[in-house]
Amino acid sequence: MKRKKKMKNALSNIVLAILVVLSLGPIVFMVLTSLMNHSAIATGKWILPTRFSNYVEVFQKLPFGTYFRNSLIVCGFVMVVALVIATLAGYALARYKFPGSNFFGILILSTQLLPGMMFLLPLYLDFVKLKEATGIQLTNSIPGLVIVYSAFFVPFSIWIIRGFFASIPGELEEAARIDGCNKFSAFIKVMLPLAVPGIVATAIYIFLMAWDELLFAWVLLKDAEVTTIPVGIRAFIAYTTARYDLLMAAGSIVTVPVLIMFFSMQKKFISGMTAGAVKG
Repeated sequence: MKRKKKMKNALSNIVLAILVVLSLGPIVFMVLTSLMNHSAIATGKWILPTRFSNYVEVFQKLPFGTYFRNSLIVCGFVMVVALVIATLAGYALARYKFPGSNFFGILILSTQLLPGMMFLLPLYLDFVKLKEATGIQLTNSIPGLVIVYSAFFVPFSIWIIRGFFASIPGELEEAARIDGCNKFSAFIKVMLPLAVPGIVATAIYIFLMAWDELLFAWVLLKDAEVTTIPVGIRAFIAYTTARYDLLMAAGSIVTVPVLIMFFSMQKKFISGMTAGAVKG
């Protein structure tokens, strides 16, 4: 039995090692390619990857600082708006039963079954009509993109946080009510602190989705002053034909903020996702 167990563990470790290599392989290839000469890449010749000037050239050819600023602003606002809405709605769906609550929850989740491309043209036309009627500029603007992202990321965020609130024992809230807290203070002082891992996990999900989204940003944003990183990278591809070294350098730069955020909150992210899946 011990021998079989050791063999299973060894086989599991081998499979995990293969999966890790397959997952990290493209990232390692991207970083190494970003440090090579473009002529060597084109000819398939391997050289020592020490060309750090590629990163300097990327910032010289594109306003990457502006793209970073715009993406951080958009992701930050979207994360705050979506988290506030998703936290309140998720708590209500997890703790309170009202007529149609189950149907409402299913209806929220069903919105994720529809492809976002279906909303692209109607949404753009609505923004154009809104500008004509009120003068409010939502196309080619950061506030318009924040509104769109918040609307699309809230439904699934509600379900993540709902599952986490449902996994917290209701007796804790009842004890707070007995101690003199009303519903709102019990939510703020007891339930919300316990839900921090789930909220952090949801925040990372929202940030990653907003950071990588291209379709709506590509259609709604035109000027470089409001362009986000995915749109800037897309334009950079057309600008740097066959310069794979610069493209890989740009991709490596874009990955850094995501890695920093994920690894700095890794424990809370994993505990939040697993706890939210316990009950729902």
